[in-house]
Amino acid sequence: MTNRIADRFAAVRAEGRPALVTFVMAGDPDLATAQAVLEALPAAGADIIELGMPFSDPMADGPGVQMAGQRALAGGQTLRKTLGMVEAFRRKDAATPIVLMGYYNPIYS
Repeated sequence: MTNRIADRFAAVRAEGRPALVTFVMAGDPDLATAQAVLEALPAAGADIIELGMPFSDPMADGPGVQMAGQRALAGGQTLRKTLGMVEAFRRKDAATPIVLMGYYNPIYS
């Protein structure tokens, strides 16, 4: 089994450069736009993508992430749709690591 994150860090280390880790909130400003941004990030230079899972009470996040999550939730984004974004991304890109960022509450429920 491969470890996408370890493999990517090894590759950028071999290239003698730092890794570019990007963040995008799932569903912000809407599902289609967020999916298009997610899929465009590797071609734009992203080595690793952090995908935010919107949550209704993100107390530990800064205002930018909080507002992005609120917009996504207002647009109907769900955990299931967020995982669907990853599934669609994987059909086109099997190598770029995606790290989900969120809170335990939505996963638990």
